[in-house]
Amino acid sequence: MLAGTAQVALAFGTVSCVRAEPVQQQLRVGAAFPDPPFNGLAGNRGFDVSLMDAIGTILGRTVEFIPFTGHDFNDIFDKLDDGTYDCITSGTTITDARAQKASFVEPYLISGQALAVDVRRFPDVRSVNDLHGLTIGVQSGNTSQPIADDLVAQGKAKSVRVYDYGDVRTAIADLTTGKCDAFMKLAPVLTELVKSVPGVDIVQRGIDTEKIAIAVGRSNRDLLTQINAAQASLERDGRLPELRERWLGSRELNQNR
Repeated sequence: MLAGTAQVALAFGTVSCVRAEPVQQQLRVGAAFPDPPFNGLAGNRGFDVSLMDAIGTILGRTVEFIPFTGHDFNDIFDKLDDGTYDCITSGTTITDARAQKASFVEPYLISGQALAVDVRRFPDVRSVNDLHGLTIGVQSGNTSQPIADDLVAQGKAKSVRVYDYGDVRTAIADLTTGKCDAFMKLAPVLTELVKSVPGVDIVQRGIDTEKIAIAVGRSNRDLLTQINAAQASLERDGRLPELRERWLGSRELNQNR
């Protein structure tokens, strides 16, 4: 019977013993662009891109970044539920409201909001305490928005101008034209954005303290565990501190001091 089976196989051609290579599973990462130094730098690089590439290598998964195109950043978390993203990595701050929509990996960075102005127009503005009568620009859904709203409610600033999330470079340029008086955003991003804008500088850092982490769908506990383990491995062997130093200038987890 066995010999007959072999003859049948041979009759239809040579039997191959080569095992097919397994196809790597994709890891779909949602991110808002541009958000330097987390993403959007030359060659589509950045801190988050390097971090997710390293995590993908450990997990044996190919990483695909999928741009978020909405107006309000908080809407990005809905894409975890509908299957558009497996996780979100976009300099993402953990908040109580976001934790209702997503689970978060351990923070890979601690930072805080910063304030930028055109120091030629407002040489006396050195902090949020000097914004009386001025308009603060923020991005829609950014963690700077409730801080700015609170400053207006306290009478410390005149108003808040909310920009669509993708219009951040327009907002920075508006600081020099008078369409906006001050702009507030997470310090690493604001530092990168103002580099190429003459006259615009950061006048205050550490306005608050925020934990930055990868977000995963609340029902995807396995992926949360896997990414947590991979990130912890990168922290232990020094690769994550090296990425922080490369993209942010310091190896420290807490860069809000």
